Amino acid sequence: MQISDKSRLATFLLAFFLGPLGVHRFYVGKIGSGIAMLLLTLTIIGMLATGIWSLVDWIMAVSGLFRDADERLIKAW
Repeated sequence: MQISDKSRLATFLLAFFLGPLGVHRFYVGKIGSGIAMLLLTLTIIGMLATGIWSLVDWIMAVSGLFRDADERLIKAW
């Protein structure tokens, strides 16, 4: 199992404060889904969807189950 060099704390904080904008996904290299979240946030329904999406990502980041673009776990705080 490979571990990512990205920070779990940074991922957690970005997901918590800027989650619906997808900034945490840009940080871990998931550019496509980051753009999708950013564009979805422009609509009311999309904002609700990205709010839930970012909450799930936030929980995964806290629990150490979130992965970067290369599918490596982000474990290091």
